[in-house]
Amino acid sequence: MSTPTVRFINVTRTISAALIALLSSGVSVSALTVYTSVDEENAKHILDAFTGETGVKVDMVFLSSGPALSRIEAEAGNPQADVWFGAPSENHVLAHERDLTQAYTPEGAAALPEAFKSADGFWHAIYTNPLAVGVRTDLLNERGAPLPASWEDLKDPAYKGLIQMPSPQSSGTGYAFVLTMREILGEDSAIDYLKALNPNVQTYTQSGTAPSGALGLGETPVAIQFSPGFLKLKDEGYPVDVVFPSEGGGYEVAAMSILKGASNLDDAKKLADWITSKQGQEALTTAKTYFLPVRSDVSAGEGVPSLDSIELISYDPAFASENRERLVDRWAEEVLGQ
Repeated sequence: MSTPTVRFINVTRTISAALIALLSSGVSVSALTVYTSVDEENAKHILDAFTGETGVKVDMVFLSSGPALSRIEAEAGNPQADVWFGAPSENHVLAHERDLTQAYTPEGAAALPEAFKSADGFWHAIYTNPLAVGVRTDLLNERGAPLPASWEDLKDPAYKGLIQMPSPQSSGTGYAFVLTMREILGEDSAIDYLKALNPNVQTYTQSGTAPSGALGLGETPVAIQFSPGFLKLKDEGYPVDVVFPSEGGGYEVAAMSILKGASNLDDAKKLADWITSKQGQEALTTAKTYFLPVRSDVSAGEGVPSLDSIELISYDPAFASENRERLVDRWAEEVLGQ
């Protein structure tokens, strides 16, 4: 019985020696665990590119924004993930306020606009999606309507019944459009603008991405929403132009944070470095996510302007949250009820 015991001890010592050598070499022995609130398909494209370029293995768990924050908070005493990847930046601000994340300034941080990173390093943007107008040029030509260049242009009677946009009552995208016009025009003038636009709206959709679907099917020649759906149609060969209105547009910012207590901190930092680098941002385009890179030196693809050539309209997230019910009610009463 003694021989098997000796052999077992020798094997154990061999494994221990190998493990010590592996650890001393700086190679991670466990995968980077990422809670992602980016849609699963695009998250896989992005994180596979990260693994391919860095060799860091990733275990990905998809969780939408609310459930992700709840789970991270529930696990605060025994963190099960290293990184929260995706979800609008205001969620990462909240995670920092709840002491769930830790600061790190990635190598590419200096190339990001101030609006796309926290000043103290607790979160950094990974992509942005500006509001845009998608146009089926073939359908507009049939109707003899011009190509719009601005939000103001959309009031033209030539577009009567030709526009689809999300309803602010059910869609955050629709509400972002209301906030955008409020920032550009002031609140009362924004409501007047939306009243003037209303006769041109064919449908207020329940979903924020439904207008691009209708555009692709030819059910509408003009649509308003965040840009990825339009960029995808254009890339797939549809006769679609993507218009970023001259007055500017609101935008959503997806961000990432390193979680407090991350057990794989070095690889979490590598992900932050990579996704904010030019190479990492170019992967968004290569993988055809249709997200707009947050670096001005990286293009979202052929025919898409660089970030620094698009006028972005920001608004205070706290105001947006506190005034949502009031502004949506006002839109329903004064625009729909006119």
